[in-house]
Amino acid sequence: MIKVRIPATTANMGPGFDTLGMALKLYNEIEVEEKCGETEIYNNGQRSQDDYRENLIYTSMIKTLSRFDYNYDGFYINVSRCDIPICRGLGSSAACIVGGVAAANALMGEVMSMDKIIEVATEIEGHPDNIVPAAVGGMVVSLQEGEKVSYSKVQLPHKLKFAAMIPNFQVSTAMSRGVLPKSYLKEDCVFNISRSAMLISALYNGEFDKLRTCFGDRIHQPYRKTLIKNAELILDKAREIGAIGEFISGSGSTLMAVVEPKDEERFEKEVKSFLSSFEDQWKVILLEPDMEGIKVGSY
Repeated sequence: MIKVRIPATTANMGPGFDTLGMALKLYNEIEVEEKCGETEIYNNGQRSQDDYRENLIYTSMIKTLSRFDYNYDGFYINVSRCDIPICRGLGSSAACIVGGVAAANALMGEVMSMDKIIEVATEIEGHPDNIVPAAVGGMVVSLQEGEKVSYSKVQLPHKLKFAAMIPNFQVSTAMSRGVLPKSYLKEDCVFNISRSAMLISALYNGEFDKLRTCFGDRIHQPYRKTLIKNAELILDKAREIGAIGEFISGSGSTLMAVVEPKDEERFEKEVKSFLSSFEDQWKVILLEPDMEGIKVGSY
């Protein structure tokens, strides 16, 4: 039996559209075993009634195995832990893809390097910003040239917490990409380039007073906020009660606030109270960066 643990991820992180991503200590776990006959998929031990051929873990496994002409019959796949909410901007699809590719690699006897796992998973996902941190952990800058994915880890201060404010409604990636313009003004591109560069430098140097400016963005967040009810009010409130930076996580609907540990208890209490005033239900989870990425074992 192969067991894979995959962390949640937050991508874009303000100005780093399709480029910056970070793994978080919120996890999905899957168990995979080969079997004779039809594939069976379970959620925490309960048989799924959905068509397994449309399951993202399964399809990612099959695409990986097929690249190496690996002969298979069927599989037992059990999602034993599913803490990453679906379609909330926390990398649920990347977790399924990376988990499926890593499980397939384990079944084949670890024939792929980490770079190859990332390459295959990125090909399935279409962009590397969630895939890479899910695979290697930490905060990562990633880019793709043809099939090759290059990435570099960002040194993170140990003392930052990330408050994920997660609503009970979804924003699909297709919808969030659909609201983006086809072209941008030069000054908007310069705005984002400067803030992306300074964000990495400020994190490296522990210059927390610069972070709010660094999370500024003109490429995606102004447009995606329109899809997240009360986003502006919530981000303003987070700033008011002590966050040192705020951004939309991935394509939404989760909003993220960066908080220093000395403020985390007060922040959590006050933001929960504020969110309870809205018609939609919101929950708050304070998270630390995951520095390990995927963990694969067998038993």
